[in-house]
Amino acid sequence: MIKKILGWLVYLSICLPSLLCAELVTRQLHYQAAGLSLQGYLAYSKSQQASLKPAVLVVHEWWGHNAYARKRAEMLAELGYVAFALDMYGDNRLARHPDDARKFAQEALSDQAMLKKRFLAALDYVKRLDNVDKQSVAAIGYCFGGAVVLNMARAGVDLAGVVSFHGALATDTPAGKNKVSAKVLVLHGGNDAFIPEQQVAAFESEMKNARVDYQLVIYQGAEHSFTNPQADSIAARFGMPLRYHQQADLDSWQKMQTFFDSIFFQGISD
Repeated sequence: MIKKILGWLVYLSICLPSLLCAELVTRQLHYQAAGLSLQGYLAYSKSQQASLKPAVLVVHEWWGHNAYARKRAEMLAELGYVAFALDMYGDNRLARHPDDARKFAQEALSDQAMLKKRFLAALDYVKRLDNVDKQSVAAIGYCFGGAVVLNMARAGVDLAGVVSFHGALATDTPAGKNKVSAKVLVLHGGNDAFIPEQQVAAFESEMKNARVDYQLVIYQGAEHSFTNPQADSIAARFGMPLRYHQQADLDSWQKMQTFFDSIFFQGISD
């Protein structure tokens, strides 16, 4: 009997992920922002297609709209959210080298008005979906994407919450007092060579002065890109201070889920 139970557990551990993926509806699409063609990736659970669900926008790393962002969208869909991996660069721009990635990211971040237009185009697309609860939309971002979602919160974009994974925290347009409606969760690596301690301290001071409902979680020993399993190979290839940190990756994903539970479902009875 015990052997039979163990056999079923092994079967489920192997087959359940693929079964879950088989239940997902995914679609690659194009949308527009100020005349620029952008690509999106929509993912949601087929079993929940008819019901209104919270939605989560996923903003990519500085490399651009790639497979990693789409994978995170699928993971969110498996949790029951309508997920949309958006595009902040447009024209199918995808960096293969850090120099190109840096150029793309700097160009996007240098024009906050245009950045906001591109983000709002994705937000508008998601809110028009039949299976989305328009009052329950959040955004997450990785590295460059973390900076984007924080800047959207600072700009007062109508979001329930934003989550930054190892994102830049500095800004030229700090949050105004009582102007940020979104709740904020920042998941940061304590050994992130790109984000000095002074930047972290300045961010906390900014959030407190603006009376933002925020949480900051610091993973001691974790470096930049700690959620990306490809970080080590990228670091070796380009000589960058990146490293995957499995414990921080898993814990940060769990903390994101707890955060979403609090902003989407708090007070709703079973």
